[in-house]
Amino acid sequence: MNQIDNLIAELCPEGVEHLPLGEVGNFTRGGGLQKKDFTEDGVGCIHYGQVYTHYGIWATQTKTYVSNEFAAKKRKMLPGDVFIATTSENDEDLGKAVAWLGSEEIVASGDAFVFRHSQDSKYVSYFLNSSLFHTQKQRYITGTKVRRISGDALEKIVIPVPPLEVQRAIVEILDQFTELEAELEAELEAELEARKKQYEYYRDRSFEIVPQENWVPLSQLGAIERGSALQKKDLASDGVPAFHYGQVYTHYGPYTKQTKSFVSQTFASGKRLLHPGDVFIATTSENEEDLGMAVAWLGDTPAVASSDAYIFRPEGDARYISYFFRSRHFQDQKKRFITGTKVKRISGDAIGKIRIPWPTPDQQSEIADRLDKFDALVNDLSSGLPAEIEARRKQYEYYRDQLLTFKELAS
Repeated sequence: MNQIDNLIAELCPEGVEHLPLGEVGNFTRGGGLQKKDFTEDGVGCIHYGQVYTHYGIWATQTKTYVSNEFAAKKRKMLPGDVFIATTSENDEDLGKAVAWLGSEEIVASGDAFVFRHSQDSKYVSYFLNSSLFHTQKQRYITGTKVRRISGDALEKIVIPVPPLEVQRAIVEILDQFTELEAELEAELEAELEARKKQYEYYRDRSFEIVPQENWVPLSQLGAIERGSALQKKDLASDGVPAFHYGQVYTHYGPYTKQTKSFVSQTFASGKRLLHPGDVFIATTSENEEDLGMAVAWLGDTPAVASSDAYIFRPEGDARYISYFFRSRHFQDQKKRFITGTKVKRISGDAIGKIRIPWPTPDQQSEIADRLDKFDALVNDLSSGLPAEIEARRKQYEYYRDQLLTFKELAS
């Protein structure tokens, strides 16, 4: 920061010009470009949708290409131009920018503008991704479901324009911040993944200590019956607890004492119920891995179970059984019973044929208790690491915005 302060004191001690982007450069709308126009090689192109998922502040290579014939008819981006996405489903992403630093011309899609200027391209892109830009753009946003910002609006947004030497010094620091943040994020995510793998290994090993002669089909341990018809429109904010199969993949862990949803007493009458100690098994999924995901119901009262699921009423520790349904041993066995193409299914008869290691009740509870502790540790890490990543991002954004804030030169 001292380097920047020294440069400012030397080159612009009285402040810097704050100019509308329309006075700093020119905006040109991108051309029509659909995903069907992409080719494996040819002329590089940027599609506005990729800006939100693939690109950072700048790029030297494109993710996609178009043919030479197609490119010849389209508007081009030159090295140093900045691509600005002007359509988004949310306000935050609207106007997200990427500076093109490749060596050749590329094609820019529609729903975007190309900004051609004589400033440092990274500096401009950093500004367009800062809160200084986001605060100004709010009053120009149009649309409801799809949010848009026009070229005329972009031209009115004011950017501080320090000397190029200052811009480049700021970019150098922000590049270092960006790299450090990316490295930290990768390290934290790698740590989380390593802990998850460690937990999965320990969980699977916990079932392997049971001798093979004590592995029995699930059908021998209790009744397996289908749930009742239950649609999202039937759910209420209170009443009788209810499990909808879709929530198993997004809301619940191996067991729960409270449901996310409820149904009315009238609706619950006559429905199949999940009793405390039962296991709810989802039997429909869009992928094989989630199929058969289970939740042990440890609440105080019965709960309604939706269809596309089975109720398993075992004589044993429900937590132990639910953990087994999340293990490699269940995953490996279920594969031969899966039916369906786009939507994967497994039947109650098939579930009944899957073999589970069945130690004594005390051993089941002991294993479940140990897995509870591991599961809690992983969950703490899963919630703690994203919070740490978010804190570092906020710190980075704060320093970025500070670096891009200048005293305005008096007119």
